[in-house]
Amino acid sequence: MIEQLNHSIIQSFNYSIKNIMEYKKLTPEEEKVILYKGTETPFSGKYVNSKATGIYCCKRCHAGLYFSGDKFESHCGWPSFDDAIPNAVKRIQDTDGRRIEILCMRCGAHLGHVFEGEGFTDKDTRYCVNSISMDFVPEKDIETAYFASGCFWGVEYHFSKAKGVLFTSVGFMGGDWESPSYEEVYTDKTGHAEVVKVVYDKTLTNYENLVKLFFETHDFSQLNRQGPDIGTRYRSALFIKTEEQEEVARKYLKILSEKGYQVATRMEKETDFWTAENYHQHYYDKKGDMPYCHIYKKIFA
Repeated sequence: MIEQLNHSIIQSFNYSIKNIMEYKKLTPEEEKVILYKGTETPFSGKYVNSKATGIYCCKRCHAGLYFSGDKFESHCGWPSFDDAIPNAVKRIQDTDGRRIEILCMRCGAHLGHVFEGEGFTDKDTRYCVNSISMDFVPEKDIETAYFASGCFWGVEYHFSKAKGVLFTSVGFMGGDWESPSYEEVYTDKTGHAEVVKVVYDKTLTNYENLVKLFFETHDFSQLNRQGPDIGTRYRSALFIKTEEQEEVARKYLKILSEKGYQVATRMEKETDFWTAENYHQHYYDKKGDMPYCHIYKKIFA
């Protein structure tokens, strides 16, 4: 039993390291800015005047950073945004002692600086970002999926590190109450499941890869529980958004059944997603820890 547990932990660790280390190879010019905190020449970046709809992501790790709708013209010479995707950007004191540097939360890539009190927009914030620190994913290549497999802390931990995932968020879906709090969902009276919202780049991954990861990171044979966490809020469920997703979900439920597994996973229709309190977002990354209920175990070839 101990050997099996150790093997599972090693698999989980190797899976996490594999995904964390999949950084894009940078050119010398990109390294100068992203790794060594340089600054590109003003008005020289490819995204200074861009008005396309989509998500701006980190050049190094492809984590989503900014929605195009938060981009504005500041005439400063670099792309400007008045907001960032939640939990995507880290602020630290610059070595010059005057400015606030901004980094990619996932990989630590240097992005630029953030300024407040300038009055450009109602949010009174300007994320001044080097174009060379970013890539852009057009709206047509962005898709969303929802997964429930126990405590959403551990579920998000694995999905947030998967290749092609732009960003994740934890919340609630599948219940009757509007805008429930974590405390209300915890009573099991609202009907909601703890769910992870996964927004991904379709050019780098697909729903099938995410479904496989879903099954390989929890015990899908358990009904309305995951390890010590018991209740319908901890149920294993695939919340279906499209006919294509339903087809893939049915395919893998059949594969697992044919492999001899007892599968308690439910297919449910996508409903309103209610974002959980910020305390629960990227919980294990904030704590610097790893989940104990969600250990990666390879099932599919």
